[in-house]
Amino acid sequence: MAKWTPKHEAPEPLEGPVVATITGGTILWFVLFLVQVPFYGWFDDHGHLWWLWTCLAGAGLGLIGIWYVRGRDAALKKAAAEAEQQPSATTE
Repeated sequence: MAKWTPKHEAPEPLEGPVVATITGGTILWFVLFLVQVPFYGWFDDHGHLWWLWTCLAGAGLGLIGIWYVRGRDAALKKAAAEAEQQPSATTE
């Protein structure tokens, strides 16, 4: 079997509102957790308690994600500012 090789270059990654997206997802996971807390007994009786803890884990991992993407965003902005301040080396 022949190994597949790409015939064209991969496109540049899309940069969007990454911090807002991760923050929104984290908020959504936490809201889902809070909505399910009043039904703790029902989830426990029916063997679905993992639903509750999955939402809490999603919110917790989302907090780590927010920390990570904010640092990444700050580093990208800092690198862009430094590159902008560097004088262009042109050959005459």
